[in-house]
Amino acid sequence: MFYDAHNHLHDASLAPHRGKIFADLVSASVKRAVVNGSCETDWPEVAALAKQHPIVTPSFGLHPWDAGNRTPDWQKNLLAHLDSDPRATVGEIGLDRWILDRARPDDARLAGLRRAPLAEQMEVFMWQLALAAARDLPASIHCLAAFGPLLDALRATPLPARGFLLHAYSGPTEMVKDFANLGAYFSFNGGYLAPRHARLRGLYAALPADRLLVETDAPAMRLPAPLEKFSLPAGDDRSFLNHPGNLAATYAALADLRGRTLDSLTRQVEENFLRLFGNPGGR
Repeated sequence: MFYDAHNHLHDASLAPHRGKIFADLVSASVKRAVVNGSCETDWPEVAALAKQHPIVTPSFGLHPWDAGNRTPDWQKNLLAHLDSDPRATVGEIGLDRWILDRARPDDARLAGLRRAPLAEQMEVFMWQLALAAARDLPASIHCLAAFGPLLDALRATPLPARGFLLHAYSGPTEMVKDFANLGAYFSFNGGYLAPRHARLRGLYAALPADRLLVETDAPAMRLPAPLEKFSLPAGDDRSFLNHPGNLAATYAALADLRGRTLDSLTRQVEENFLRLFGNPGGR
């Protein structure tokens, strides 16, 4: 059985294919999938998906890209969604300096978003992290180009006793130990199998085995096409969509990177996933 530690199966781009996707997930032996809402309009969609599909673990959070567009009631709304489902976790939350320093002004993914300064992102992030710590809920954390501020923030506040996830971690190798000592898990993404990500493949080949998880981030971060077993038509904007059924291919590639059998890696990741995210309906 395979476990997807981070994805966005509620995303509107997947809606026309959702029936096929969930049938494919069953055929691909995906047992659990943590579906992350990133903004207030996402959260009802995630909740509805979790009611329809038992494999979905719902997660609710305000992403740093969306921090600048939050409503005055965002905290109340977040609490209501977390209270509505005993399986709920916190995420996707985090920090992102890339959108401030490196993203193109015309990047379509950021259209209509006010790009919150890092200090504002930090305020939103810390409130959500404190909430996760107070309830001992797993937190799924996004970070781009802000690993130093993230580490400082994690050192300065209570953290969930069960730990937290650095999804698709791409930070410095030398910071892995510091994050792990604070309770971090790290999820490998199939997008890192592209040739340009040799450094990250080396990083995940050497990560502590008891902190390793696997994710798709679907519909983003597509695997290299030759490795895909499942595919989806291009979206309306002609972009290709990542089918979450390719989770199994990601596991297989990671097993090769780490010099392990697929069976042994699968058992290890299952143990790690359940330690962080718990069992359905309880902790």
